[in-house]
Amino acid sequence: MRAVVQRVLEANVSIDGAVCGSIGKGLLVLLGVHKEDQPDDTTWLVNKLIGLRIFEDQHGKMNLSLQDVAGEMLVISQFTLYGNCANGRRPDFLNAAPPATAIPIYEKFVDEVKKELGKVQTGRFGAYMKVSLVNDGPVTIIVEK
Repeated sequence: MRAVVQRVLEANVSIDGAVCGSIGKGLLVLLGVHKEDQPDDTTWLVNKLIGLRIFEDQHGKMNLSLQDVAGEMLVISQFTLYGNCANGRRPDFLNAAPPATAIPIYEKFVDEVKKELGKVQTGRFGAYMKVSLVNDGPVTIIVEK
């Protein structure tokens, strides 16, 4: 799995002009599932993201986690994170998991975040979505399992 993680002041996702997920301070997670990922891989990534110390403490140091700041998470499925641009001008997505594999892993990831954090919003897997955010910092981290 590959996650592009952005520390945000706010973020939302809309489908057909209607907002379907919205958060305040927290993390926007663009989540890609690799064709060889397994459902058990989600636990490591969930624990890594909710414990990642990328929020500032009272001294301005990135020392606090999402849990420490009582933040929220917005998770967006993003198969294009596995786009291979090495050859030609059009990326191939051969390493991205097909929906039959990716959907259960994505849903398990979201369920685990809910259990650990309680505050999670999502887009809709496979939908054409528009994501808006106010990146805080900006801070953007790539995490891969």
